[in-house]
Amino acid sequence: MANENIFSGLKVVDLSSFIAGPSAAVILSDFGANVIKVEPPHGDPWRHANKIPIQPRAEEAYQWHLANRNKRGIALDLKSQSAQQVLFELVNWADVLIVNTPHHARKKLNFEYNDVAGWNPRLIYADLTGFGANGPDANLPGFDITAYWARSGLLSMTRDAGAPPTWPVSGSGDNATAVGLYSAIVTALYRRERTGKGSYVTTSLLAEGVWSASVSIQAALAGAKFPPMHDRTHPANAAMNVYRAADGTWFVLIVTPDKFMAVANAIGRSDLLTDPRFSDPAQLVANMSQLTAIFDEVFGAQAMPHWHSAFACVNVTFGEVRGPQEVIDDPQLTANEIVVPLEGAGSKVTSTISSPIQVHGIAKVPARRAPGLGEHTEEILGELGFDARSIESLREDGALPKAGKHVAA
Repeated sequence: MANENIFSGLKVVDLSSFIAGPSAAVILSDFGANVIKVEPPHGDPWRHANKIPIQPRAEEAYQWHLANRNKRGIALDLKSQSAQQVLFELVNWADVLIVNTPHHARKKLNFEYNDVAGWNPRLIYADLTGFGANGPDANLPGFDITAYWARSGLLSMTRDAGAPPTWPVSGSGDNATAVGLYSAIVTALYRRERTGKGSYVTTSLLAEGVWSASVSIQAALAGAKFPPMHDRTHPANAAMNVYRAADGTWFVLIVTPDKFMAVANAIGRSDLLTDPRFSDPAQLVANMSQLTAIFDEVFGAQAMPHWHSAFACVNVTFGEVRGPQEVIDDPQLTANEIVVPLEGAGSKVTSTISSPIQVHGIAKVPARRAPGLGEHTEEILGELGFDARSIESLREDGALPKAGKHVAA
């Protein structure tokens, strides 16, 4: 069928909140999975992130749609005793259950892996934590800024000498972790295809952060000697540094030794090839600051389009440092379907970021808006076998919010 996709027919229950867990479910949904988002009656706090001061402010909940597109939504109070009936049916319906509720809360609510695995032996139980399931800090709350960035060592290395640690890009560690959790889920699905058995898979923000920093962490494990922190005016290598063009654009330049002659000629400074300060390897190391100063002067004399052309002509590696408002105009994003249309989210939220995985010959599901709070509750419960009387009973018991129009994001 035309609407068949890789994960068509795969049923996913997303019990997670904020970014990493829900975004793993988004990747599955991009390839056709049927995803149900389960929220408490007050909703996932990420619904309101567009009004949190540290986030870029907007009237429309752009973050919510990014992390929850292509899902149907149900509002359910797991603290209610009768909610266990719904949870039981959801777990039996599901192929994949994604959870990031703290383990002490899961125990109280009876949906740890051992609580639900017996209900559905083929279930893939995907568990996301901040710092891992074991160890002295297993129960600490964690966001990507604390667990992925700070605790992993990444934040200590993403700064120049003498500068304090800075505030990293919100959600960046979460979205990297989402890919890791998605990979764990797909690995477990492959195992299930071979054995028929479900699995308990897990990752943590800390594990993903250490993996991202693994070159440096492995160096520490090996007892390697670390160089001083990067100093732009006194770099270890002037040919691998950050420079600014005449129009104010900063760019990262990486010139490998085999490209140095071509770059020197391309920037109009062939004299550097015979300058004794730089032509002799021992002297070059001693004079990196002087070479940096020369590059600063040269690159500061022309605007970025000039250097873009010059570097491209000699096939040297460089990268312009762009802000979000510039990134969205990059033609590479539309040409490679990194940014795609989003249906029904609002007057200003008309496009979104596609997940970073592509399978050639397979078109992803067209992106549609995230659900309103409890929008599909009756529809989903009906599919699970609850009749109107049972649904009303769940409302009276407090498992479901009182009947009324769903709350949009």
